[in-house]
Formats: sequence, C-alpha cells, structure tokens
Amino acid sequence: MEQSVPVYERERIDDLLTQDLKIIQSEDVFSFSLDAVLLARFCSVPTRGRMIDLCTGNGVIPLLLTTRTRAHITAVEIQPRLAEMAQRNVKLNRLDAQIDIRQGDLRGAVQEIGHGLFDAVTVNPPYLPVPNGEQNINEHVAAARHELFCTLEDVIRVSSRLVRTGGKVAMVHRPSRLVEICTLMREYRLEPKRIRFVHPRADHEANMVLIEGMRDGKPEIRTLPPLIVYKNQNEYSDELMDVYFGRRLTLDHNPDTY
Repeated sequence: MEQSVPVYERERIDDLLTQDLKIIQSEDVFSFSLDAVLLARFCSVPTRGRMIDLCTGNGVIPLLLTTRTRAHITAVEIQPRLAEMAQRNVKLNRLDAQIDIRQGDLRGAVQEIGHGLFDAVTVNPPYLPVPNGEQNINEHVAAARHELFCTLEDVIRVSSRLVRTGGKVAMVHRPSRLVEICTLMREYRLEPKRIRFVHPRADHEANMVLIEGMRDGKPEIRTLPPLIVYKNQNEYSDELMDVYFGRRLTLDHNPDTY
C-alpha cells in the first residue's frame, strides 16, 4: 500500500511494473533507465544482511532490490534534490524499515558509514570523464553522465572498502571501459567474477556491460550469455519483458545468494 507523500510540480509517479512498486520522477532531473533495472536484476544479493547502493539517484535500484532480498539497504546520493526524491520514493512504497537514503559524497562513505560492513555493493556510476569546454546541459543530467563528483577509481576504491571479505560489488558501465574497470578492481582487491554484455540487437555490438567482483576472491570469471534488448526494431526480447514485468527477478540462471 502506498503512503501519501508530496509530489511537486513537473513530477510524476511511474509504475515500476513489479510488486506494485511506484517511483516519483521528474523531467527536470535524470530519470532512471534500463541500465539501473538490469543491474538490480544482475547483482548477487544476500538473503539478509546489509547492502549499499552508491550513486542511487532517485532510489530505483534499492526499490527493485527489495523484491529479491530482505537485507537492509543503505543508499547514497550526492545531489540533494535527487536524494530528497529518493527519500520520498521510499516513503511512497512504505519501505522505510528496509531502505535508508543518505545525502552525501560517496568518497566519504567509508569514514561516515563504516569499513567492511556490507555484504554487497551496487553502483550505476557516471560513464563519461568530464568533457573539456562548456556543456550546455542540465546540471542533474550532467552529474549522472559525467564524472563531476567521482571518478571510476573513486567508485571502485570506495566500494572495495565498504564491502566485507567475500562480499560482492556489482556495477553497470560502458564496454569501452571494461579493461579499466577490471584493472582497477584488481588493484583494490576486487576479483572480477561475473560479466554479461548487453546488446541493443543481436547484430549490434554491446553498449553496456554488467560486471561483478568479489572482495579478495580467487581468480576465476564467468562470462554469461549476451543479453539482447530488442528482438526486432522496437519490441523487447522475451527476457527483457520478463525482467521489466517482474516475472523474472534475476538475469542469471544460477545467481549467487549468500
């Protein structure tokens, strides 16, 4: 049952299409997209315990994770407007007891929250380095796309320090940065364990990669079958339809639950 929360001008309530979850979004800020949904279905989750979501935006990943785990979920977002929206989304769905939204800089998360406290970390970080020259772009969109507040190294370093030994860190990113991701993961004691490439169509190269590492894990990696988004010009593949409508809560036939 939804809880009454304020919805402001130029905001709307969208249906997350699974377990009656709703989400407040606005055309003025960066709305969630497919990559967030896929990450929430790709990552390994503890049945209980503690998880943390970095760069949470309006809180979509924690909301979706509640359909897979009873773990307590902390979420961190640096932009005050998005963090406040995420807090309203938690209240809207009556998930206050399971999700805690914190507004702040993820680079200070270890000092403020604690070292090695979490069983799993999820993060959908900005994909692009900060561009040169002026950018005529919405500030919220710019922060979601570009590394204005944190670099890829910041994200991986902090994630490694937040997660316990044997815990998992999962992220979604651009395939063009996969070598950099794997190199940084190993530098910060996260061993890459699972990778899945996402292709817009079967005859197109991948435009997203889902990757998960284990803190202090042994070298061994699983490369999962490619995920195809569209089966024709504009119709989602059967797997994507199952994911969007909550008929399938994981992207892995043998997901890790620990």
